[in-house]
Amino acid sequence: MFIDETNIEVKAGDGGSGCVAFRREKYVPFGGPSGGDGGRGGDVVLYVDEKLNTLYRLTRGRHFRAQRGQHGRGKNQYGASGAPARIPVPPGTLVWDAETGHLLADMTEPGQEVVVARGGRGGRGNARFVSSTNQAPRIAENGEPGEERTLRLELKLLADVGLVGKPNAGKSTLLGAISAARPKVAAYPFTTLQPYLGVVVLDANTDFVVADLPGLIEGASEGKGLGHEFLRHVERTRLLVHVLDGAAEDPLADFEAINAELAAFSGELGRKPQLIAFNKMDLPEARERWPQMRRVFEKKGYDIFPISGVVQEGTRDLLWRVAQRLQQIPTQPATPSEVPVIRIEDDERIFWIEKDGNVWRVQGKRVERLAAMTPFSLHEAAARFQRALDAMGVLDALREAGVQTGDMVYFGDVELEWRDDDQW
Repeated sequence: MFIDETNIEVKAGDGGSGCVAFRREKYVPFGGPSGGDGGRGGDVVLYVDEKLNTLYRLTRGRHFRAQRGQHGRGKNQYGASGAPARIPVPPGTLVWDAETGHLLADMTEPGQEVVVARGGRGGRGNARFVSSTNQAPRIAENGEPGEERTLRLELKLLADVGLVGKPNAGKSTLLGAISAARPKVAAYPFTTLQPYLGVVVLDANTDFVVADLPGLIEGASEGKGLGHEFLRHVERTRLLVHVLDGAAEDPLADFEAINAELAAFSGELGRKPQLIAFNKMDLPEARERWPQMRRVFEKKGYDIFPISGVVQEGTRDLLWRVAQRLQQIPTQPATPSEVPVIRIEDDERIFWIEKDGNVWRVQGKRVERLAAMTPFSLHEAAARFQRALDAMGVLDALREAGVQTGDMVYFGDVELEWRDDDQW
């Protein structure tokens, strides 16, 4: 089944928590803190798998989670890092953040990888908090939560040449005649329900990839028919071969109608170079129309070739002309493998406060991470959290906003109660 768009949910692994521990070996004077750090959570990674040509596998399981990091242990033992979750996607996959609409990556190159959700860092153990004034700290950190997001994956097939035309113009028959592809062919409209790719090999040094796309009808750019679902796949092609049904009532009108739909969908599509394949020359009607159609299209500046996909007449001349034109058309510039994710709070010092009744919410990347990594059951950890908020200006901002004793203050998922002495 051909699937070219789907949503998936990804969750990177949480970091492991740091440990509070002290050495108690018999021959170690005074002992000392020995709590190790937690391990880092695994990332969620998308990578290009050349064997795939559809997103169907990702519709069978839409939730992907990386492994969390292990907790730190005594004797300065660090927790192991979590294993990443690796998700294969076909070449030509665009990765979007479903919530923000930002493009995260354009997966085009074999072996290309992109991290779409980063694992949380491990929390520090108490051995990391030793100072000249605190030789026996009873403080550690929780692991940082891993990133979590919903992704929209959109597939645009990578092909050099796209076959376009009305239903039953003979595109699938032509693809089967010039390559090893075997699309389903029948005499009724919309036989092709999904795109097909075929590799055309002319000689040892000349080959290219051709995509057969479902037939377009008038109004396709507005969602009519089946072809509109696959118009996006034409965008990546460098050259279009417009297959005309030579036995149709008015091939010229068909040509203009399809080009109008391409231009309506995307101005770039309307400007793509085209070759004309005047198909079904094995039929008397097509042979009768050929002289007139040749004059009309040559006058318009198009190269037009009389062919028959059924008996493979004229296809060789068409293919060599396609190869020649591809050499003249520059390849599209390589897109960056990873587009930086745009976030509102690029500056981690930024935070903002919202009020709902007696409930306050303090939001911001740094302050929410600090709260999530603080184990409030440890007095020293809670005091450190208090000092950090004071240094960031969060406490003064809450006072100016009018927070009162007994009000609940949320830092992400952490709920705390405000007191007059500013203690939690």
